Amino acid sequence: MRYLQGYFGILLAFAIFSYSTACNSSNKKTTMTSEIISETKIDTAIFGAGCFWCVEAVFQQIKGVEKVESGYTGGTVKNPSYKEVCTGQTGHAEVCRILYNPDEVTFEELLEVFWGSHDPTTLNRQGNDAGTQYRSAIFYTNENQKVTAEQWKLKLNEEKAFENPVVTEIVPEKDFYAAEDYHQNYFNENGEQPYCALIIKPKVDKVKKVFAAKLKH
Repeated sequence: MRYLQGYFGILLAFAIFSYSTACNSSNKKTTMTSEIISETKIDTAIFGAGCFWCVEAVFQQIKGVEKVESGYTGGTVKNPSYKEVCTGQTGHAEVCRILYNPDEVTFEELLEVFWGSHDPTTLNRQGNDAGTQYRSAIFYTNENQKVTAEQWKLKLNEEKAFENPVVTEIVPEKDFYAAEDYHQNYFNENGEQPYCALIIKPKVDKVKKVFAAKLKH
């Protein structure tokens, strides 16, 4: 995966984009599972960017992110299992639902990390992980997120921030199903596993380098 591909192009697109969207920021809040989240403190973003272990590990590092939950969305089967999703037949994507404090980090800033931490030019593949369950996708939770994500995508393609066009899906949120317990906080609890050591850790390290100003301290 080309983690840093076109990063300066992303910064350029972001600089152009941020002015045009500053007036569009949303304060609409949402709830998560059975938890009632304070309407003045928490927003939700849902991203698919390959294996959800990677996405979780990346966004756990970002300042203002309160919780990251791995799960499945975008499919037609209710309460799918990991085994079912891996067949590619349920229509679900592996995603992370991110609860964040908009006073500390904005949706635009989360998008910046999203675009820069995976290859958004390959729809159904990230590295050796291939299949529709690994698709690049933004599941927006309100109209403001939809407009912001679409404008970002347009700018990235206009500025040719990546060698190939960005093909990330931008679609409305659907039912979210939390992944099995052993998938949660996976990198932190299984850092010595081969996939974690060889795939996730280098990705997290590069994100820490590129987005140092956005990290938790």
